[in-house]
Amino acid sequence: MTEYVTLEHGRLACDVVGEGPLVVLSHGMGTMRQEFRHLVGPLVAAGYRVVNVDMRGHGESSLDWPSETGKAAISRTDVARDLIGVIRHFGGPAVIVGHSLSGGAATIAAAEAPELVSAIVEIDPFTLAQSFHVGALFTSRRYRRGMVRLGLTLTMKTFPWWRRYLDVAYPTKPADYDAYIAGLGDKLAEPGRWAEFMKTGETTPVDAHARLADVHCPALVIFGAEDPDFADPEAEANAIVAAMPHGLGRVEMVDNGGHYPHAQYADRVAVVLIPFLEQHVARNRKSEIGRVG
Repeated sequence: MTEYVTLEHGRLACDVVGEGPLVVLSHGMGTMRQEFRHLVGPLVAAGYRVVNVDMRGHGESSLDWPSETGKAAISRTDVARDLIGVIRHFGGPAVIVGHSLSGGAATIAAAEAPELVSAIVEIDPFTLAQSFHVGALFTSRRYRRGMVRLGLTLTMKTFPWWRRYLDVAYPTKPADYDAYIAGLGDKLAEPGRWAEFMKTGETTPVDAHARLADVHCPALVIFGAEDPDFADPEAEANAIVAAMPHGLGRVEMVDNGGHYPHAQYADRVAVVLIPFLEQHVARNRKSEIGRVG
């Protein structure tokens, strides 16, 4: 069932399904909530209420939100505050599962609203301040192909270049990949949608990086081992966890996974995600029992 959550400056489209503790899914830039289409079922089957959200300006969410940056942009802080609003609407606390830009947003949400965010899962996140690895352009074909296509997407501003990037970002394709990409192309062709996608490129993860030390909930960082966005995906994942308070986070790598391992290999991601959720929910229940006693 699709619901629309109205916040101060716009509304967010959400698919809501299942019963149990709340898990909020938030996709990355230039896609839509259907990015999580293969992960929703396993989470519902495991006993969770899943809210799958379209990022502001994306999918079926409304256009032209004002940004905390004061310019035409979509920042991780913007998305974090949207997610906090969604959690309040559906009755938190919740676990946030954020991909790419939304991974950084999960960090900020956990730091800003610890009473509403009980754990975070960041999938191939842009959470750390980034630097361009010139040397890796010569030594890593994976990184070179990804960066060239991503750069051309942002400069040429055309869907064919974004599709070429996605072909690299998915080293293997789910069976419904072609249909998904066709639907994404149709969505981005709607008036205003491409401009909203481009707003995500007007900000950096600096805001998320600055809040890593303020996270005080359990964190799981999942990375595709073949993610073309990073010169060394595993090093990126470990650096995110190292910047959090000691003992909070852990890393899981997905072999052959690109930037979208949850769409490529939802079963593999579920195998590590669901036990993390079960452990987290059990901890919450014990905590609640202790408070009652």
